[in-house]
Amino acid sequence: MQSRGSMVLDTRTLLSPHDAVYPVMLHCDCRTERCIRSDGAPEIFSVDMPNRALRHLFENNRKWVAQTTKTDPTFFRRLAALQKPKYLWIGCADSRMPPNELLGLMPGEVFVHRNVSNLVDNTDMNCLSVVQYAIEVLKVEHVIVCGHYGCGGIHAAMQNQRMGLIDHWLRSVKDVYRLHEAELNAIKDVKERANRLAELNVREQTRNVCHTEFVQRAWHRNQPLAVHGWIFDIADGIVKDLGMTYTRETQLQPLYRLEDK
Repeated sequence: MQSRGSMVLDTRTLLSPHDAVYPVMLHCDCRTERCIRSDGAPEIFSVDMPNRALRHLFENNRKWVAQTTKTDPTFFRRLAALQKPKYLWIGCADSRMPPNELLGLMPGEVFVHRNVSNLVDNTDMNCLSVVQYAIEVLKVEHVIVCGHYGCGGIHAAMQNQRMGLIDHWLRSVKDVYRLHEAELNAIKDVKERANRLAELNVREQTRNVCHTEFVQRAWHRNQPLAVHGWIFDIADGIVKDLGMTYTRETQLQPLYRLEDK
């Protein structure tokens, strides 16, 4: 629906008195936020009806603001003035692993990029832009790649079912499986195999972070920067260090080391 002008035309799907779903044309006056049905029936809702189902979220936000400012009256003033996190978190988009809560950090303390199965693909301009900005502008000191057990993307990559666009995205996880096929196929329990693949995927994506020119240039100019691989267990809420931390390019395989001519 347009946000300006006195009259606009909108098509919405409404519930009839008998709970039947059908489309109806609405003449909406954006100045008064009043909608009239084209079939002549009385006005039944205002323009902001879709937000009514989300009203509790706005209420939660106001409560959070009130509680935060009560505890720390200058919190939002400081938050608006500067963004200087020490950490970049690259994690899965799964709704059960919000980084601030997991790490016990406040807003402004962690820069975040999330996608399905926490991938760092060398063709993903979104992810690479985040990495570059975090390192070169925000000067983060730690990049954390964190996967999790019970990851739906990991389980999907272990199957052969056609699912659409995400099949292309999960190719990277399948490639990780191929690299460790003998080890993974030896694990008979499917859940355990998926958990091991989640760990191996984190290891591979952590290396992918280190292979970027942004990370290696930072190391070349002696900028403090460490790249870590972690895994999160949704069942108990514990984050585990997978024991791989990179702090210099000499830890990489020679093929991936970038040097100026």
